[in-house]
Amino acid sequence: MSKDEKKLKINISEKTKNILEWILCIVIAIVLTLLFRYFIATPTVVKQVSMYPTLKENQRLIVTRTFRITKNMPKRGDIVTFEAPTNTYSSGTADESNPIALYLDKDKGFFEGFVYNVIEITKKSYIKRVIAEPGEHVEIKEGNVYINGKELKEDYLAPDVITESDVFKDFIVPEGYLFCMGDNRMKSTDCRSFGCIPFDKIEGKVICRFWPFSEFGSI
Repeated sequence: MSKDEKKLKINISEKTKNILEWILCIVIAIVLTLLFRYFIATPTVVKQVSMYPTLKENQRLIVTRTFRITKNMPKRGDIVTFEAPTNTYSSGTADESNPIALYLDKDKGFFEGFVYNVIEITKKSYIKRVIAEPGEHVEIKEGNVYINGKELKEDYLAPDVITESDVFKDFIVPEGYLFCMGDNRMKSTDCRSFGCIPFDKIEGKVICRFWPFSEFGSI
C-alpha cells in the first residue's frame, strides 16, 4: 500500500470516527432531553378557556414532573395536567359509589406507548385544579363545593361563578385518585362528568407562567 493510500485510509477513519462521535452526542442529548421532560419539567400551552381567569388561552407554562420520582402527589389547590379520559358519564350512567375516570384505549405496544407517553404525540391532556384528595367527601350543591361537610373557599374563581353538576355531585374520592375541576366552571369539562383521575394519569403540576412576559411568575 502506498503512502497516499495509507493517508487516505487514515483520513477516512478519522472522518468516520468524528461522524460516529457526533451521532453519539446527538443520541445522548435526545435521551437526556426526554428524561428531563418526563421526570423533571416541560413547557405546555393553554389551549382552552376552562381555567379562566387564572389561565388564559395561548399562555405558556412550566409543568414540573418531579413527583414521578418523589411520589409526592399534588395537593388541593394545585393546578395539574392529566391524560384526558376516554369516556364521560351522564346522570343516568354514573355510579357515585365508584366515581372514577375511564381509560378504555387498547393496550399500546412498546414503540406506540413510548411515542404516546414519553414523546406525547397524539396525546390529549387537560389542565385543571385539584379540588379534593383521596378519602374526602365531595358535595356540589347550592352553587358551591363542600369538602367533608365544609364549604370550600375558592378565591381564584371569578365573582359570578357558581359550581353545578348533573353527574358526580355527592361522593367520596377513591384512594389513589384526585378530583379536579376547571376554574371556569360553566365552560369546563372535568371530573364532574368523567370521574376522578388516577395518580398514574397525572402528568405534572403547573409551577409558573413564562409567556406572555408581562405575566411571568409563579402560579
